[in-house]
Amino acid sequence: MHVAILGTGNIGTDLLIKVLRSEFLDCSIFAGRNYKSAGMQKARTLDVPCSDKGIDYLLKNKDQFDLVFDATSAESHLKNLFSLKKMGKKVIDLTPSNNGMMCVPSINIKASLKHKESNLITCGGQASLPVAYSISQTHDDIEYLEVVVSASSKSAGPASRANVDEYITTTERALKYFTGVKKVKTLLVLNPAVPGVDMQTTIFAKVKNHNLEKLSSFLDTIVKEVQSYVPGYRIEIGPIWEGNRIVVIVKVKGLGDYLPKFAGNLDIINCAAVTIAEEYAKEIKGNERKVNYK
Repeated sequence: MHVAILGTGNIGTDLLIKVLRSEFLDCSIFAGRNYKSAGMQKARTLDVPCSDKGIDYLLKNKDQFDLVFDATSAESHLKNLFSLKKMGKKVIDLTPSNNGMMCVPSINIKASLKHKESNLITCGGQASLPVAYSISQTHDDIEYLEVVVSASSKSAGPASRANVDEYITTTERALKYFTGVKKVKTLLVLNPAVPGVDMQTTIFAKVKNHNLEKLSSFLDTIVKEVQSYVPGYRIEIGPIWEGNRIVVIVKVKGLGDYLPKFAGNLDIINCAAVTIAEEYAKEIKGNERKVNYK
């Protein structure tokens, strides 16, 4: 399936490498605003068609692709929303725009394929929600959920830093949506340590009665599902019971395609994006076969 990538920064360029490696996807256009950017230069060495006309190029050449990855910023995505809808293509939004069907592949990938736009929430959401969802499925008395995300400051580019408020709001909205817990909190820490540290996400859940054995069993299944598309995802500590709360610590190491391996926070959202696109491509191909058979 032919795809377009809108946004040629760190996330968009790493996403491009992953798309080119996929047996189901092909990048027909890599569009941004600066033809001299590092991402554009990298794309040209890979013989990928590039444009510095951004969303305008996609509008004029919408027959060249079936799906759009938006790897810009929350603000840019909302500005481009009308144009994206006008194209009538499947959109996978990698920004914390708080728009579209929220998707965590290990939880609801099939449901998200039915919507024109899939929103990947945030990197913290992709890392924490498989755990938070597991807790909610094994405990019905969660009073409070807290997620603390720590990532290397070197992995946070200009768009990520500009979207901190949207990051917090969107992650908290997703926590409420997927778990049903009303009282939630998200904290983001950008760690300036050198060398860069791996992304770490800590999930706290205050419950009246805990069942760690049941939770561990559920977690084993969902973590294997996450690892099928994010190999560097792992439970570092937990689940443990500490001070009337369940604690689980997750670490994510990236694949090192374009970005350093410690930038697992960017890797996890790109891996999720590619997974959704591949499932969409398989679904389209399956429908085509059904039509041809008839």
